[in-house]
Amino acid sequence: MGVYYARTMNVDVFPDLTAPTVTILTEAHGMESEEVEKLVTYQLETALNGSPNVRRIRSSSAAGISIVWVEFEWGTDIYRARQVVSERIPMVRENLPEGIGAPTMAPISSIMGEIMLLGVTSDSLSAMELRTLSDWTIRPRIKAIGGIANVVVIGGDYKQYQVFANPEKMKHYNVSLTELVEHVREANKNAPGGVINQYGNQYIIKGSGRAYALEDLQEAVLKQVNGQTIKIKDVATVQIGAADKIGDGSLNAKPAVILTISKQPDVNTLELTDRLDEAIADLEKTLPKGVNIKSHIFRQSDFIDASISNLNQTLLEGAFFVMIILFIFLMNWRTTLISLLAIPISLLVSIIILKWLGYTINTMSLGGMAIAIGALVDDAIIDVENVYKRLRENIKKPKAERQSTITVVRDASVEIRSSIIIATLIIIVSFIPLFFLSGMEGRLLKPLGIAFVTSVLTSLIVAVTVTPILCSYLLDNEKLLNKQAEGTRVERWLQKHYGNLLERATNIPKTIIGTTVIAFIISLVVLTQLGRSFLPEFNEGSLVISVVGPPGMSLEESNKTGKLIETILLDLPK
Repeated sequence: MGVYYARTMNVDVFPDLTAPTVTILTEAHGMESEEVEKLVTYQLETALNGSPNVRRIRSSSAAGISIVWVEFEWGTDIYRARQVVSERIPMVRENLPEGIGAPTMAPISSIMGEIMLLGVTSDSLSAMELRTLSDWTIRPRIKAIGGIANVVVIGGDYKQYQVFANPEKMKHYNVSLTELVEHVREANKNAPGGVINQYGNQYIIKGSGRAYALEDLQEAVLKQVNGQTIKIKDVATVQIGAADKIGDGSLNAKPAVILTISKQPDVNTLELTDRLDEAIADLEKTLPKGVNIKSHIFRQSDFIDASISNLNQTLLEGAFFVMIILFIFLMNWRTTLISLLAIPISLLVSIIILKWLGYTINTMSLGGMAIAIGALVDDAIIDVENVYKRLRENIKKPKAERQSTITVVRDASVEIRSSIIIATLIIIVSFIPLFFLSGMEGRLLKPLGIAFVTSVLTSLIVAVTVTPILCSYLLDNEKLLNKQAEGTRVERWLQKHYGNLLERATNIPKTIIGTTVIAFIISLVVLTQLGRSFLPEFNEGSLVISVVGPPGMSLEESNKTGKLIETILLDLPK
């Protein structure tokens, strides 16, 4: 049941713990981080300050790029938030220095939306060929899948057409650097030329100047001097090379291209992961020989499956122990079955209510159900035990004084109804404070509280409706009731020894009270030693290790350190 509904509902690791956030990216090639901060980031922050429902603005400036995060108040519609930002960006664009790229909004996603990492490796392709394959073949195929917000490619060598000017040749041909840069730029453009109407046909005219090979740039004309044509190849060397890197990627201490895949909000993670696996399988059929795609570096679906598995395990373990305890005390498989039915019915209703309220199935909502499992059978057990007790008492009476089974069941159920209602409400009240939490804590714990409260409330409804009806059908067995009229062997043994224990305890009241007080004081001491973390540690089966180097550390040195750490980790016994 848990797995089926998890596959049909929106499933996540956690509730979305990030406030609605709009990310603005601005490229500033050739600028140092201080210039980017002063000329780009500061202007964007100033323009966005005071926008409606903005909670806070954060930014990060590095050489060549500015990133600004605009966080809105919880509950703000993300599309309205993006509209607010899009209205402010043009105010900044006019004031940016020449050569700065236009500020653009990143796709709608969040840090909780990172669902998969892909590692692309090859023994036959170079780092540049592998990066080109990832950029132009793998990335477009993945982005075409419905529900994908963004795919970021890291690592490899980014292919670049490079023009290396020769100062001596430029001086010889009297070509300035400005002329060379301008003509290289112009040599990679198509020019429209209008149309020609001839003989009833219309012909489109254009100048095809787009460079698709090194020869296209090499043969581009710079100028003519005394009838001699000066081309780019005469004053510069044109070649294909790797662009400057600001980051790199590796897999198992070997160079690799890493693709980070993020999903759109409100998309079922498990279903999207299945579609990704299908797309990757299709891609592998068309990739060059020797290219491998590793899709199990990080998968958010693995954590979700583990959470569902834990819930199933908790459900089975809880049902097993309930069954054993009930059977030991009542020695009746029918009472055990009636009590256990409260678990699946309560969980099913809880999942339906979560979906109806618009919540997703995540670790916290699954955790609420797992916590509730122990309490789901309480009401049913109390009701079943009292009904069974009254039926056994009724069967011992003379036939003329016996009441009908339905009457005994009704009276027995009504007898303890107020008790189970009050007990259930006390449990629920202890979870009410969760619904008054705000911010991240509220969004994190409210699904847990809703799952728990709805499950326990449903178990109460089951105990006062379904359980008595099942008792009237399944426990109306005169032979069985006569056999256990005096109680089971365990009951008789407990009653005998508990009576003796209670009699001894009442004879030494001061000792009992003193022992209780001492135990209470010890418990207070132990309480001060307990953990106070907001969340318990989660064992996802993976570790995230971050290494911080000194400021100014080169990329080569970072790679060297990273590969050394990977090698050490790979040498650890599995």
